[in-house]
Amino acid sequence: MQIALFQPDIPQNTGTILRLCACLGMAAHIIEPAGFPVSDRHFRRAGMDYLDQVSIVRHDSWSKFEQWRAAQGARLLLFTTKGATDYRDFRYQTADILLFGRESAGVTEAVVEAADARLVIPIAPGLRSLNVAMTAAMAAGEALRQLRNPQV
Repeated sequence: MQIALFQPDIPQNTGTILRLCACLGMAAHIIEPAGFPVSDRHFRRAGMDYLDQVSIVRHDSWSKFEQWRAAQGARLLLFTTKGATDYRDFRYQTADILLFGRESAGVTEAVVEAADARLVIPIAPGLRSLNVAMTAAMAAGEALRQLRNPQV
């Protein structure tokens, strides 16, 4: 199980997600361009000393990420407010990549089309979205729970 971030633009969220990956033993992928340098103090502060404990792969572009993913044969699961499938009803696999979009703009249509599944975390009517770091934690938790208990 891996987490990928499409062109993240809030350093604190990215640092928090990378810390999550370190704690859960998940590899992380950053699909460039990111909206901040890795030297950003907010990014470093949110990731704390955990950044040295996570496997981070940076991909120069969406096309480079897709080339890498094709070679891996991994499913791409896009978490989006426009998703059709409740993330709790989806059946995860060990090699899945959980993909989260840019905080300010989501993902491009090419990314939507490339996704093997578009998943949503249901929220109360009239509200826009959850914080991306919160979404990543919820998604990873559900996916890992299912993999631990495959009959559930």
